[in-house]
Amino acid sequence: MTIQECYRQLGGDFAQARKRLPSEKLISRFLVKFPDDSSFSALCAAMEEGDRGKAFRAAHTLKGVSGSLSLERLFSSASRLTELLRPEAEAIPAGAHSLFEEVQRDYRLAVQVIRSYSASCGS
Repeated sequence: MTIQECYRQLGGDFAQARKRLPSEKLISRFLVKFPDDSSFSALCAAMEEGDRGKAFRAAHTLKGVSGSLSLERLFSSASRLTELLRPEAEAIPAGAHSLFEEVQRDYRLAVQVIRSYSASCGS
């Protein structure tokens, strides 16, 4: 699988990633490290605990990481969750759990495609 095919499968924008990072090799290096980023697991833990503040910070970080790599599908769902969690409140707002499920689906798809890409190129 080429990196362009990988981006197509995970709903990313390779042209945008290419504007941010100077080479395919560098994009590939950061992309295969993406599944090791801890922001998704932190988001899962915070949502399970019902900690809006921690969930906001983790969603915001996931949004930033996915945005930097132009993982557009995940960036979009993480952005919407971030904005829903942004207002300071005691509890996680209504609707956040269904949006979190979308983030989970998008994240799992991204990781699956990235791991497949990584295996195909020997990274």
